[in-house]
Amino acid sequence: MKKPKLSFWQIWNLSFGFLGVQIGYSLQNSNTSTIFESLGADVSTLNYFWLAAPIAGMVIQPIVGMFSDTTWTRMGRRIPFIFGGALVSFLALLLMPLFPIFLPQGAVPVVAMLGIAAFVLLFMDCSFNVTMQPFRALVGDMLDDSQKTKGFVVQTFLINLGAVIGGVLPTIMTACGVSDAEIEGQVPKHIAYSYYAGAIMLLLTVLVTTFKVKEYPPHEFAQYNDIDESQNEPRPSFWHLIKTMPKVMIQLGVTQFFSWAALFLMWTYLKPAITGVVCDPSGVVLSEGATQSWVGMLNAAYPIPACIMAIFMTPIAAKFGNKLIYTVCLLFGAAGYFGLTLISNQYLMLIPMIGIGIAWAGILAMPYSILTKAVEARSMGTYMGIFNFTITIPQIAVGLTGGLILSKLFHGEASMMLLLAGIFMVIAAVSVIFVQEKPTVKNN
Repeated sequence: MKKPKLSFWQIWNLSFGFLGVQIGYSLQNSNTSTIFESLGADVSTLNYFWLAAPIAGMVIQPIVGMFSDTTWTRMGRRIPFIFGGALVSFLALLLMPLFPIFLPQGAVPVVAMLGIAAFVLLFMDCSFNVTMQPFRALVGDMLDDSQKTKGFVVQTFLINLGAVIGGVLPTIMTACGVSDAEIEGQVPKHIAYSYYAGAIMLLLTVLVTTFKVKEYPPHEFAQYNDIDESQNEPRPSFWHLIKTMPKVMIQLGVTQFFSWAALFLMWTYLKPAITGVVCDPSGVVLSEGATQSWVGMLNAAYPIPACIMAIFMTPIAAKFGNKLIYTVCLLFGAAGYFGLTLISNQYLMLIPMIGIGIAWAGILAMPYSILTKAVEARSMGTYMGIFNFTITIPQIAVGLTGGLILSKLFHGEASMMLLLAGIFMVIAAVSVIFVQEKPTVKNN
């Protein structure tokens, strides 16, 4: 029995809450270093704080996926976790800029202040992961194979829209008259107000998904996925699922490793790579402060072409196939990384970011469209959690080894890390060739 086809707005509502989650993530990605520096962290130790996100994702997402697979409530299967995680995420976003206010300057040592901040950051990352994880599984649960690419493409559009909104919120706050002055031991006001606004938007968008989406009850879910309820088979354990995971998950894992390693290299080393190199149109090298501001603009730029690519990705993939589109997207990303190592004009650097944005769109949509057609419906959430290992492991690997590679292999030349990112993206594109995708059966 085939699942009913959903309308565009029904598909939109499945992922609308992800918009708010991504606003929160974008605020975190853009401002974590600034917050920790304002609280007294040394620049050389910032990379260790950045490990909180992938570690939290690696631990939390499989657990949430496993429990959501076995949850059936009046609210649904995935919605209770989405809604509950959103409430905690809302509180975490409020807490991050607020907690220093209750600790007068000098009341606690800097190390203790940073320890509290690290705990709040980890708390926020865990809550984000609780909210985010079920969204992937929800699309897989609710959509027929013929609509899954469209579902993940819509999700990709909303993720990138959230990234843009989160990235520009501090600038909007400053334009509205909120002070951006740095206060020792406190979070700058324009960042704090951005976190408050992001918390409200996260909660409101998740409420739309919570009240607009009606998940299939157990009997219908079993019918749509050809599950014989009379047999009452025990659910496979987490370790059994790992040992028997579909071959396509391992194949996609190779692609994911190199593509996410490339992304993490850019997030970590873009600023040092272009410092002292990037110049204005007249050829004057930008100051370090101006370079930092421009890096923020570059990071806010690539989600825009990703949004545009997401609009056209569904019909293109329907015509040429997911694998070909995935490969081409990754090659655009490789070209973008190589371009960043060749260009010094600050405005021309926006051109490579277009290629990186196209790759980002493919990375967020194509692997999930391919994977959800191949895994068992009853264990969709657990499989999505396991698949998240292919995102977190490369980030942890780069976070732990990047400094050594930079100093020993590239002798401190940070631009070479972007070159390495481009090579990784080429390897990822080539590895897509070996992915064995399940054919899509049209639902007429």
